[in-house]
Amino acid sequence: MKQSLSLRAGMALTMTPALQQAIRLLQLSSLDLQMEIQQALDSNLMLEAETDEPDWDSVASEPAPEAASDTDGALEEVTASETIPDDMPVDADWQDVFDDYAPSTSGSDDEGLQDYLQANLRSTGTLQEHLASQAQLLPVNERDAEIAANLIDAINEDGYLENWPELCVRLEQQFNVSPQQVEAVLRLVQDFDPPGVGARDLAECLRLQLLQLDSATPGHAAALRIVDGHLLLLARRDEAGLRRATGLDVATLRIGAALVRNLQPHPGRPFQAHESDYLKPDVIVAKKSGRWRVSLNPEHTPRLRINSHYQGFIKRADQSRDQLQLKQHLQEARYFINSLESRNETILRVSQCIIEEQRAFLEYGEEAMRPLVLRDVAEQLGIHESTVSRATANKYMLTPRGLYELKYFFSSHVQTTQGGVCSATAIQAMIKRMVGGEDPSRPLSDSTLADLLLKEGIQVARRTVAKYREALNIPPSHERKAIA
Repeated sequence: MKQSLSLRAGMALTMTPALQQAIRLLQLSSLDLQMEIQQALDSNLMLEAETDEPDWDSVASEPAPEAASDTDGALEEVTASETIPDDMPVDADWQDVFDDYAPSTSGSDDEGLQDYLQANLRSTGTLQEHLASQAQLLPVNERDAEIAANLIDAINEDGYLENWPELCVRLEQQFNVSPQQVEAVLRLVQDFDPPGVGARDLAECLRLQLLQLDSATPGHAAALRIVDGHLLLLARRDEAGLRRATGLDVATLRIGAALVRNLQPHPGRPFQAHESDYLKPDVIVAKKSGRWRVSLNPEHTPRLRINSHYQGFIKRADQSRDQLQLKQHLQEARYFINSLESRNETILRVSQCIIEEQRAFLEYGEEAMRPLVLRDVAEQLGIHESTVSRATANKYMLTPRGLYELKYFFSSHVQTTQGGVCSATAIQAMIKRMVGGEDPSRPLSDSTLADLLLKEGIQVARRTVAKYREALNIPPSHERKAIA
């Protein structure tokens, strides 16, 4: 085969570094964005956060006339930045955002973070520390004290004793004791606070708690009878089965079942260190002058600018190593600011489009939610679906009805009997309303819920109702049936 060279014209999309950075910033959550901004401020000397205070360094150190003349051309060439047009296709502007709210400074952010950690992290000791302090007060010999220490180490965070058969054999061999002696020490540990700790299963945990109650407690004997082998029937809310298994009358059975439900199935949970999760909205929705308007949360959109002090050191004709590094930092800073502004504008446009489509939800609630998919927003804004997906990922919107993830407003549609469409989210809201108003003694089955939805003009199959019910974490009807 003869080899030859030829020219061929073609078109291909090239991902420039600036475009890659804009795409990456768009899909970041607010927390990741703050970290990205802080990293950019730390690594790029040309970037600085805008504050209300004047830049005294740039005022005090004005460049010499010669340097100024050399940098005029460089500033026009390198620092040209794009501005957001005034006629944006959304009912929001930047001036409204920054007039209503004042951005926080980095210093107050650090102080606020420390206050947050101090307020939300539990300062109590662990469960093992709590149990060990009680074990020191036991009137036992040194061997039993070591056995108790080993038992406490084997208790998990929920308060249950793990791997009891293997643990019992190991303690017998290690301390040369009988199984009865290990059981005796275990009973001492099970008398510790919190009640139910050191149990080997759920039934024993509940029984330990009941035994620490006064025997005169209403329903005490019935609760013990239910716990001893009939928890599965209680979980199924099988009142008839419980009556047959326990031989109790209806009134006594219901009092005992209520007492069991008030017990703590995880006695170690209160000692687990936890942190309260707080979400801050990326966009805020409010009704102004009869229209729903969207604004960006200024806490998530800090204003960045070019450091004029370092910018004054750039000389256009100088190609030294330091000058090239300054120019590179300046170009990267300009790219970062433009990418950040592009991200904010895209999120603002997408959010405003969502609100325009879901205005009925803001006015009337979840049952008025309209079906909406990513393609609908992409076609209205003239952007790609992947851009809408990135703009709505891990972003939250604060509305008068609560805080919602932007993905919440997207749902598939179901045909109605009148020929229209209904949102899957609206159907779930209807199911939630129907279940909330049902008779606890006669809960609605999935078939009954499907019939009730059909009366409201929505035709869905029973399995679809079951899928929506499970998505709402609503148990089936036989588990919702109340015994008491």
